[in-house]
Amino acid sequence: MPKVLISDAMSNVAQKIFEKNNIDVDVKTGLSEDEIIKIIPEYDGMVVRSATKVTKKILDAAKNLKVIGRAGAGVDNIDVSVAKQKNMIVMNTPGGNANATAEHAFALIMSVLRKIPYANETTHKGQWEKKNIKGNELSKKTLGIVGFGNVGVRLSHLVKGFDMKILVNSKSLESRKKDYPHVENSSLENLISESDIISFHCKAAADGKPILSKEHFNKMKPTTYIINAARGNIIDENDLNEALNENLIAGAAVDVFSKEPAKENLLFNNPKVVLTPHIAASTSEASIVVAEMVANQISDYLLSGKKLNTV
Repeated sequence: MPKVLISDAMSNVAQKIFEKNNIDVDVKTGLSEDEIIKIIPEYDGMVVRSATKVTKKILDAAKNLKVIGRAGAGVDNIDVSVAKQKNMIVMNTPGGNANATAEHAFALIMSVLRKIPYANETTHKGQWEKKNIKGNELSKKTLGIVGFGNVGVRLSHLVKGFDMKILVNSKSLESRKKDYPHVENSSLENLISESDIISFHCKAAADGKPILSKEHFNKMKPTTYIINAARGNIIDENDLNEALNENLIAGAAVDVFSKEPAKENLLFNNPKVVLTPHIAASTSEASIVVAEMVANQISDYLLSGKKLNTV
């Protein structure tokens, strides 16, 4: 009987699917790397979200591991190259939390434009800052979307009712353009200079370097807002902080950080930034969908060799 380790907290639907398929499953969360190394030789499959880092040391110890499933889209926390060297299959669940992430990006946009966190905090304190809080409307603005996968596409649909111009920077858009007549393909340089809001929904660069740095902020409108619910290393945080302090842009909203968990960060306490702790994909609905997807995919692979959503 195949055996699977679920090492991160997720919906119990995953455990139930494995049990239904007569696959032995253990749920052991919050383990350190050393603790995982001690037990991983027992398992044929492993399921993670973002908390567990599947390192080379873990993979070296995983003598029987055949498949690793990520309940989510990003696989940054898995050493995919080492897994492939060892002929281990790595799967993810693209699209499973796309709507949740897109809705959070939209919520960040509205929060930073209307200064909702500051308004909430000061009102709770009885300060009544009505005269000092003036927001901006989303209607008639230009939204730049960098990356046009499941999340970027969903965000473009969410803002349709605001009569926005939508610019997209994506290598693959041109071949799919007929399916998205409401957006315009754009170079990154044009998108940066023309957009009022720039939202990132792309992968990190292969070399690990930020996609957005000081030279780009200098080309933006001073009224521009930056949204990042994709990857922490996409934007140089130091350059972003300086751009905000120097009034090169109007504000930012960030859900992801260069180092997580972010116990310390230079963006902390900057009044022009709305911050959330990597929760874009964290909804009750999305957690069920991705847990169901990953459990079915791993079950199919272990029982019949079927490969789906491999990376």
